[in-house]
Amino acid sequence: MKIGLISDTHGNLDERVFHHFKNCDEIWHAGDIGENDVLKRLQSFKPTQAVFGNIDSHQMQKELPEFLVMENESVKTLMIHIGGKPKKYAKGVKDLIKKHQPKLFICGHSHILKVMMDQELGTLYMNPGAAGKHGFHQMRTLLRFDLEAGSIKNLEVIELGKRAQA
Repeated sequence: MKIGLISDTHGNLDERVFHHFKNCDEIWHAGDIGENDVLKRLQSFKPTQAVFGNIDSHQMQKELPEFLVMENESVKTLMIHIGGKPKKYAKGVKDLIKKHQPKLFICGHSHILKVMMDQELGTLYMNPGAAGKHGFHQMRTLLRFDLEAGSIKNLEVIELGKRAQA
């Protein structure tokens, strides 16, 4: 199963996302979608799993979960928008990870692309950075990877260009 991972679009969906995710089976959005139109466009393109972020409207927060626990190809995943990072998780996140014991933990919010193993909790941490134009990040980024027979494989970082670019 091929996954396209995106976060922090803040209402801006670069058309190149559709090219980069064309061979994906699903798109996962780790919050701060920004505009309902962004989510609808992703959903009409590919099956999309999403959580709400702190800038998303009250309506979006009613329609989307705060966090998702999913299992695909024998890989359990926990996705939430505000997650922090290993050794500095946001309040309550470490307890969520301990409760659900995911192999893969995904969050957004920081606008900082980071993938690392949390040895203490035994989970792979992924933050795809920010794909939108709002924030302090310099490069807009996405992640793409495969889930296969209990493994996370073929991780790719995709750069959409500098934040100031159209």
